[in-house]
Amino acid sequence: MSVFGKYADFYDSLYQDKDYKGECDAIEGIFKKYSKKKVSSILDLGCGTGNHAFELFRRGYKIVGVDRSEVMLNHAKKKLSKISDKKNIRFEKGDLRTWKTSEKFDVVLMMFAVLGYQLENKDVLQALSIVKKHLKLGGLFIFDVWYGPAVLTQKPAKRIKAVETPSGKILRKAYSELDSFRQICTVHYATLYVTNNNQNQETKEDHQMRYFFPQELKLFLQVSNLELIKLGAFPKWEKDPDETTWNIFGIAKSIR
Repeated sequence: MSVFGKYADFYDSLYQDKDYKGECDAIEGIFKKYSKKKVSSILDLGCGTGNHAFELFRRGYKIVGVDRSEVMLNHAKKKLSKISDKKNIRFEKGDLRTWKTSEKFDVVLMMFAVLGYQLENKDVLQALSIVKKHLKLGGLFIFDVWYGPAVLTQKPAKRIKAVETPSGKILRKAYSELDSFRQICTVHYATLYVTNNNQNQETKEDHQMRYFFPQELKLFLQVSNLELIKLGAFPKWEKDPDETTWNIFGIAKSIR
């Protein structure tokens, strides 16, 4: 099954404990520290079901969300349908390596390891070219990725997550395999949804995630006319990452 197929229907329930508000607090902290002008417009590439986008919209920003998964976007659009004034938020289907608009933004986001879904060097560079194309000069690119030194030190472990929902229970099992040459971790997900009336659903998906090292990130950004400002721990971006920091924030700006 393709990435974020049926699994997308369980996505918001599985990540209901994810601190989107806290992450957006961190994002705004980055704005205050590194943006030389007031941020008003944000492009959210790989927006998923829109959880970062809606939180930032509620804080007064103009938001465009882009994702290639129609199922994920359908969930975002269901949430959007409950908002009366939609003039400053919209969602579009598109591949972040090729999507284009004439608009330029103060900030481009790639959150929840979206850059890591770009597995090959050419995919990373294509994605960064879209970031550059849609950033105003001096605008910020903010992203989070898996940090190579921590991935190789800690190694992925088998995980089981159980989540209660109003209509039943979701049980997700995950185990991973590392390809250290390609810098890819393949996560195998098996998700079982047990409903209150015993109408069970099961789905299996494999997600391949690239992890990154500091100097390659710096080089990828440099050749894309994006200057790396800081790599920081996630979500506490002020702290330097180390071998215990599985996720990191990346902060860059558009130059030339």
